[in-house]
Amino acid sequence: MRATIDAFLLVGLGGALGAMARLGVSMLMAHRIVYVPLGTFASNLLGCLVMGAIVQLMASTEWFNSSSYVTDQYRLLFAVGFCGSFTTLSSMIVEMHNLLQHDELFGAFAYLFATFAAGFACFYGGAMLVRTLVH
Repeated sequence: MRATIDAFLLVGLGGALGAMARLGVSMLMAHRIVYVPLGTFASNLLGCLVMGAIVQLMASTEWFNSSSYVTDQYRLLFAVGFCGSFTTLSSMIVEMHNLLQHDELFGAFAYLFATFAAGFACFYGGAMLVRTLVH
């Protein structure tokens, strides 16, 4: 029972921090380009970069294994909590819907493709960055 409560608290803490960070990114990007959802795009890409770094850190460093937290607790805090609330598929879908409502078919699908392609590249880049720094 205690482990379940701890898991909820870790995800909640990470989720609160991720949601606030996402709002901050959206606010910073809100007035840059009209009609292009840069806030969500930037949040999703940064989240993928962070997730790649976290996954690589957890897989390749002794620090995670020798600390008082176990790997699953870090996963809950950073991956499920922070990155889960920092990145958002639902907002991306709403923004695609808005583009489609304004007859921006090419823009909607370009946004979809760019998010997934750049997201994978950011995830891989985060992992490679940590791999390079650790080794």
